[in-house]
Amino acid sequence: MASPAPISAPAGEAAGVRARLTIPVLAYCGILMAVMQTVVVPLLPDLPRLTGASAGAVSWMVTASLLSGAVLTPVLGRAGDMYGKRRVLLLSFALMAAGSVICALTSDIGVLIAARALQGAASCVVPLSISILRDELPPQRRGSAVALMSSTVGIGAALGLPAAAVVVQYANWHVMFWVTAALGATGVALIRWAVPESPVREPGRFDVTGALGLAAGLVCLLLAVSQGGQWGWTSTRVLGLFLGAAVVLALWRRQQLRAERPLVDLRLVSRPRVGLSHVAALLTGFAFYANSLVTAQLVQAPKASGYGLGLSIVQTGLCLLPGGVTMLLFSPVSARISEARGPRVTLALGAAVIASGYAVRVADSRELWMIMVGATVVATGTTLAYSALPALILRAVPPGQTASANGVNVLMRTIGQAVSSAAVAAVLVHHTGLVDGRPVPTLHGYLIAFAVAGAVALAACAVALTIPGDRDREGDREHGPHDTPHARSRTRRVNDGAREGA
Repeated sequence: MASPAPISAPAGEAAGVRARLTIPVLAYCGILMAVMQTVVVPLLPDLPRLTGASAGAVSWMVTASLLSGAVLTPVLGRAGDMYGKRRVLLLSFALMAAGSVICALTSDIGVLIAARALQGAASCVVPLSISILRDELPPQRRGSAVALMSSTVGIGAALGLPAAAVVVQYANWHVMFWVTAALGATGVALIRWAVPESPVREPGRFDVTGALGLAAGLVCLLLAVSQGGQWGWTSTRVLGLFLGAAVVLALWRRQQLRAERPLVDLRLVSRPRVGLSHVAALLTGFAFYANSLVTAQLVQAPKASGYGLGLSIVQTGLCLLPGGVTMLLFSPVSARISEARGPRVTLALGAAVIASGYAVRVADSRELWMIMVGATVVATGTTLAYSALPALILRAVPPGQTASANGVNVLMRTIGQAVSSAAVAAVLVHHTGLVDGRPVPTLHGYLIAFAVAGAVALAACAVALTIPGDRDREGDREHGPHDTPHARSRTRRVNDGAREGA
């Protein structure tokens, strides 16, 4: 009788290859998500001519993905905890690829905005991936993998800007979306092949009311923050949106506290280790975003301004590229610091490094090499901070809520970035002079923006130092008797046995 060994051996080898590629595939997906968010930036100056739309309408190409990403990240994170993280990850990436195809096929601004909103679903990739890594990897590999996954946001942003600028400069602008569509389809295939479905679930009934309430509140809040500069901060629309956000979110909070299976466990958020981590995420998001936002404008300012370098968008992207490379190189360093000292120390150190980078920017923002040094130092601090934030969340929440909790953490970063964009715009608008007949921000305005971002980074450092220390490895003492290591091990054995039987 023939032995089955020749058949099972190749299958075992294939499974081993897929297991080794899980981390690279998830990192690829995180980088592509960040690239997707930045690819439209080089297009913004030309889109009014290409689409026949106004500059205000074109700005919604960015705002739409910001709003949809902020709304969908915690919602899809919760869905991942309930119905399967890999399944929701596949859905989000498929929506991103579909949005790219739609953008590649049309020049109608309304359809383009709707497609960009569809692409915002990919914003949940990082929290879902981090949750999968927690469920699938042994502890000794988990820290470095989570750190790398957190860094993909900065790596993708640094890679996306120059790559998109090259495509826009030398090819039809629709080509850029065909490229992202092909990359997205590749991501879907790689996820199906290399990423396992996590056995850790928190079954229950999805909180539709909570999801709708959170969506309405966030849309009002972020719309007011992102459009306040154009519509006027004291205009009826903006004030009405802020008031609406306050009312809706207050009602949503009441509903969440009464719900049996809430979308966001606010009692969990009230724990200092979780709540303070979210506050630190908001502040760090503010500080991080000002770096790329202000640097891009500064180096592209005309030389006639007395400080500008007059660089093209491609050259600007290359200036930001060292920061992305640094984030890739420092992600394992962050994991080692967290392992030795705890993630709150890494977070505080990262915020302090961000502040020191802005000190460099304030000291000298005229020479290109000093601009690049300052931007790279800020990127290094961002790597440390962003890598530590999910580690703090993973140690403080039950395994069944990791995706939703990390989704809320990413949401706080997004809100911080939106507030940073509005604050920087407000500062630069109030510090503007005429150069060759057109308004250009002054160097003093840029320095104030750097100083504000540095002060916010110091505030993030102070918040990090107030987070309670790590008394355990995975937060098991906070999770109760039904979430002990023994219980999780037993659950995993049962699920593994069920999968083998299937």
